[in-house]
Amino acid sequence: MREKELIVYKNFDEGDLLYDMSRLMTDYKSDRVDKEEMRSLAYDCIHRLLEMAGNHGFSGNLWHCYLANLLVNNENSYSRSTEILGAINGTINEAVLHDIVIFKELYDYDFSDMVKTLSLEGFELIENYISSNEESKVYNERIKTRICTLAAKFRENNTPLEMKDTLTEFYKDYGVGKFGLHKAFRVSHDADDNVTIEPILNIAHVNLDDLVGYEIAKKKLTDNTEAFVMGRKANNCILYGDAGTGKSSSIKAIANAYYDRGLRIIEVYKHQFKDLNDVIAQIKNRNYKFIIYMDDLSFEEYEIEYKYLKAVIEGGLEKKPKNVLIYATSNRRHLINERFSEREDAVHEGDTLQERLSLVARFGCSIYFGAPDKKEFINIVKQLAKRNNIDMPEEELLAEANKWEVTSGGPSGRCAQQFIDYLLSIGR
Repeated sequence: MREKELIVYKNFDEGDLLYDMSRLMTDYKSDRVDKEEMRSLAYDCIHRLLEMAGNHGFSGNLWHCYLANLLVNNENSYSRSTEILGAINGTINEAVLHDIVIFKELYDYDFSDMVKTLSLEGFELIENYISSNEESKVYNERIKTRICTLAAKFRENNTPLEMKDTLTEFYKDYGVGKFGLHKAFRVSHDADDNVTIEPILNIAHVNLDDLVGYEIAKKKLTDNTEAFVMGRKANNCILYGDAGTGKSSSIKAIANAYYDRGLRIIEVYKHQFKDLNDVIAQIKNRNYKFIIYMDDLSFEEYEIEYKYLKAVIEGGLEKKPKNVLIYATSNRRHLINERFSEREDAVHEGDTLQERLSLVARFGCSIYFGAPDKKEFINIVKQLAKRNNIDMPEEELLAEANKWEVTSGGPSGRCAQQFIDYLLSIGR
């Protein structure tokens, strides 16, 4: 089999190994090829499968895991449709089944004669590989397990049609490609300076319930996100207020809570605002909802990056796609640092001020996170201590917490968490 025989599943990112393994299957007994060359190629393939296991964290039959990994990452007209709709009708099913017939042959291939003919040693290593439990460099534990499980399910499929149905079910449950498998992303540039969106492998697993208090603020955020995920009208959000009050944690919690419903989050830094149009172009036609996340957003008076942001949110010739919202956090209500000297020096003071305030106005949902008062701070400490099984008399706990707060910049949720972390570090 050659990759060119495929109709729908083509252009694999890691497809070189597929080509070489297919060549081995076809040519290892041919009189037209050098046996030693085939033997060398076989060992090279074994090496690459073992390297893949180390990078991806796979275990079990590595050839099966490799094929499953190719299928779950191949974005094509069929996989992108079924990730949202599940099984679909139409001629495309015949083309996909043609490809799955080929993959089924590859999956069920019996290597025993090849091993004997080429006198291969160590081939059994890739048929029952035991992982060293090192952390995957490509996937988090959840995704890695799903792919290994899919590879095992394929082994139970007796026909190509069953294998196709299993794959379609995977797309419906988990999605396809990087946007389907991962929940969080960052923006970078490749070697040719093209804007790329790369997965973040380990996002902090924060839940909204982990944030003590701020019930009104959390409800406002979840209500807006719920409307967005449901396809209703929703607003861009600015979470502002005192440092350490849970603004960033709330957005991370939203990403965790709504991942299974198709929400993805892309972190963009201020110096990357010029790339926003390229980022949106890559996600606007996908079947996911995307939050572009900007943490600790603020601008000095000499910085002009906010103009890129204004144009993207509202005001450019191209409308912002319906599957994209912008969520930002800031310690400043008006985002742009303003000096009184500017007001005095500006010839058109009103115009200057309005231009800067208009950025905040483009965030239709403003949510305030204020520093807790003494009573609220004590409540946060008590609840965090209970969750973490801190064995300490309440009077002593609160006295130590008050001491900690005085030397740590004042009461806040972050301060309370740092205090609890300190107690855990000394074994309390």
